[in-house]
Amino acid sequence: MVRACRVVLQQAGSSISKALSDFLVCPLSKKPLRYCEDSQSLISDAIGVSFPIVDGIPCLAPKDGRLFAGQGCMKSEDGDDLAIAKSERGDPHR
Repeated sequence: MVRACRVVLQQAGSSISKALSDFLVCPLSKKPLRYCEDSQSLISDAIGVSFPIVDGIPCLAPKDGRLFAGQGCMKSEDGDDLAIAKSERGDPHR
């Protein structure tokens, strides 16, 4: 198990691997987290909190969470990250 965790963290770099993000949940709501490439953080849509990823390690202590209302990656109605969807469309008002 330790070897597997080490490999996952080494591959993570500044982002987080899909395999690891499938197991992580919000420490407060216990709901799934989603990864936001724009802010390099894990987002809990259930409570509107963003948890940073520092050197490839998710900081999931409740004190590290920040409210993200109106900033960062917001989820659109179809489930895509709004910041990513706007950048793909070339929207200058991101």
